[in-house]
Amino acid sequence: MTLQEIISKPEYEFLKSNPHLGNKICLLGVGGSVSYGTNIPGKSDLDIRGIAVNSRADILGLSNFENFVEEETDTTVYGLNKIFKLLLNCNPNTIELLGLKSEHYLYVNHIGKELLKNKKIFLSQRAVHSFGGYATAQLRRLDNKAVRLVNQAQREQHILNSINNAFYTFPERYFPFSEDSIRLYVDKSSQEEYDTEIYMDVNLSHYPLRDYKGMWAEMNNIVKDYSKIGKRNKHAIEHDKLGKHMMHLIRLYLMCIDILENEEIVTYREKEHDLLMDIRNGKYLDKNKQPIPEFYEMVDEYEKRMGYAKENTSLPESPDEKTVEELLISLNEMALQIES
Repeated sequence: MTLQEIISKPEYEFLKSNPHLGNKICLLGVGGSVSYGTNIPGKSDLDIRGIAVNSRADILGLSNFENFVEEETDTTVYGLNKIFKLLLNCNPNTIELLGLKSEHYLYVNHIGKELLKNKKIFLSQRAVHSFGGYATAQLRRLDNKAVRLVNQAQREQHILNSINNAFYTFPERYFPFSEDSIRLYVDKSSQEEYDTEIYMDVNLSHYPLRDYKGMWAEMNNIVKDYSKIGKRNKHAIEHDKLGKHMMHLIRLYLMCIDILENEEIVTYREKEHDLLMDIRNGKYLDKNKQPIPEFYEMVDEYEKRMGYAKENTSLPESPDEKTVEELLISLNEMALQIES
């Protein structure tokens, strides 16, 4: 059965009947493991991802369409205005939709083609923090016991990397502060149970207490996430999904490195297929289904590669928002012509 035949089945009727979708869809493609090339035939579900233009009322009036989600078929369709905001930050769940294999696009109209033609305007060094944030979230999903398999100094560095990815957005979300006002780093510890630990130098004056409390709470939550076993981790272990989490962690690094080094969005990981499938199928798990130290050595290596790629990329720190806005205006004008 072809992909086109699958989405013509009754359970996908909403793609035609929903008022936000139908002829407003400008791009529809395959997501998830099929789009990455890491699916297991007969076992992997089909995920559908897409983009729909906003209506005249969304663009000129009071209504607003951000996204449509249908959980039973694992389908998500983003509104054009909403996805542009996510693409500006190089959000991994949306940027990958611009880098699918040609055969994984189920439908692309003239608006979708124009978006794909200009996809590079969204690429910037923000990818380091967006992909890094998602990658470290995957890392925190791994069992507490697994994290302890790396040495304490490496584990402390993982925690700091997670905090730095969150910290990157603090100046936008909290009261502004200069770059040298808060400094986080790993240094030798004076505590017997630690070889190293995270330290901070803080130099803030007349700073709002509630904003500081918010930043501190976020950093504290990241530290706590590394020192407890969550329900999701337990579920992953019991249902043999730990390998899948591990695979996605490496995949995120690979995609980010491609963006930084080659200015390309490569969703389908053909070159690394065997490595990713080995990880997914448990090659890097021990007899207790815990990640072996070699896996964390791999993680460290890809973190270093991503850091090097960031320092040497020709991509700007942020996208040119004026150029992005001009594209959005142009696409919205096309959408209004369709509706008129």
